[in-house]
Amino acid sequence: MRRVEELSPSEIEARSMAIIAQELAARGGRHFSPQEELVVKRVIHTTADFDFARHLIFSDGAVERALEALRGGACIVTDTNMARVGINRRSLAALGGEIYCFMADEDVANEAKRAGTTRARAAMDKAAGLGKDCIFAVGNAPTALLRLYELVKEGRLCPKLIIGVPVGFVNVEAAKERIASLTDTPYIVAVGRKGGSAVAAAVCNALLYQICRK
Repeated sequence: MRRVEELSPSEIEARSMAIIAQELAARGGRHFSPQEELVVKRVIHTTADFDFARHLIFSDGAVERALEALRGGACIVTDTNMARVGINRRSLAALGGEIYCFMADEDVANEAKRAGTTRARAAMDKAAGLGKDCIFAVGNAPTALLRLYELVKEGRLCPKLIIGVPVGFVNVEAAKERIASLTDTPYIVAVGRKGGSAVAAAVCNALLYQICRK
């Protein structure tokens, strides 16, 4: 059997990141800016899936613009409570931001039922009414991404960043393609079927950790 190493949590993370860096270098492939690379590494650290080195795409200056927004107190809106609890709330609060997830709100459920649509779509409409600078982190619901696309195209929403990483099979790739077609909205998208709430949280934390120490 393999030898078990006795390491502290910080040593485990440092060792993991070193392994990820070594394997990425050995695999070659795409070039990322230093800030983008930190996002890619954090996602791989969370998932142990090196496919994200190929699947994650960034609009020009997306990370830099997101960091600027976070420093200015931008909030984060997620489409799942799993992503919400996975984001480092303390780091975000230190910058003046808050985390929102409206999926379980009664008014969102009522609006979704009235309109015959999904809670994810209704939650994005509620988020659009916050009147705050927001980063949207979508890891589960393609309908949330599709609604964000519509709100942007209608001029009703100007996200500081859209993290489009829902996982699944139905409308997932189409929703991601629409976000990646936006020309004036910063985005980080995981092309293809892979993603998930843990990935959405990992991207947010990768941004926060570039500003705040854990």
